[in-house]
Amino acid sequence: MEEQKFKDLKLGERGAIISIIAYIFLSIIKVTVGYLTDSAALRADGLNNTTDIIASLAVLIGLKLSQRPADKDHKYGHWKSEAISSMVASFIMMVVGIEVLFGSITSLSNGNSESPDITAAIVGIFSAVIMYGVYRYNNALALKIKSSAVMSAAKDNISDAWVSIGTAIGILGAQLNMPWLDSVTALIVGLLICKTAWDIFRNASHELSDGFDENKLDEYKQEIISIDGIKGIKEMKGRSYGNNEVIDVEILVNSTLDVKKAHDIADKVEAVLNQKYGVYQVHVHIEPH
Repeated sequence: MEEQKFKDLKLGERGAIISIIAYIFLSIIKVTVGYLTDSAALRADGLNNTTDIIASLAVLIGLKLSQRPADKDHKYGHWKSEAISSMVASFIMMVVGIEVLFGSITSLSNGNSESPDITAAIVGIFSAVIMYGVYRYNNALALKIKSSAVMSAAKDNISDAWVSIGTAIGILGAQLNMPWLDSVTALIVGLLICKTAWDIFRNASHELSDGFDENKLDEYKQEIISIDGIKGIKEMKGRSYGNNEVIDVEILVNSTLDVKKAHDIADKVEAVLNQKYGVYQVHVHIEPH
């Protein structure tokens, strides 16, 4: 099982690399055309893609570091490297987002009355099509290898596609004697960058602080309690190491059972959670009922 997870991590690197290549290409085009056409929205969208490069690099680095085996300083392995990298990326993204916000607010307060060239809108639409294609690839890959990291990258891809569409709409609106709409769109893009940064930070901090989905625990409890020989569950906790779930559960069994039969029941708990739900490790503690 562990060997397959390492293979999945290696395969997941493809999605991160494709995202990085796409973001580098699009950010150069957007920032360059944004300055040439005087489009604040397209420049903001380009800066947004530079932060996406950082986020994708964080995913790539995290996937690579997570593949390192356990050592004397990391007895549980390096599975949490991805979450640490994501948190660092969120700080950088937030700084860029705030910079875009200040730039757009300054542009609005100065009353810029010039409309950007229509070329900027064409670049926005082109970028949206490219990012939708990258999203389709990463989404399929994430479902195949069951990777939350690659799925997060896919969600970031589709978010960027919508941002580019919004950028194009703002630029087209500026062509209709509403030049302020370009700066307003840049403001919205800045807010989206900050929101994405916050979401990444929240998810990473939740994992690093051993947070776990209560709904999953309830589902696992229902599955365990249905196993023959288990009289109840005294306590159950969960935590995550990257994409790996670790479950600690105390089960109640008949106090007259011998050690072997009680151990067999514990093995059944481990097998069910491993095979049916893909739980990485299950630690079962037996208590007499």
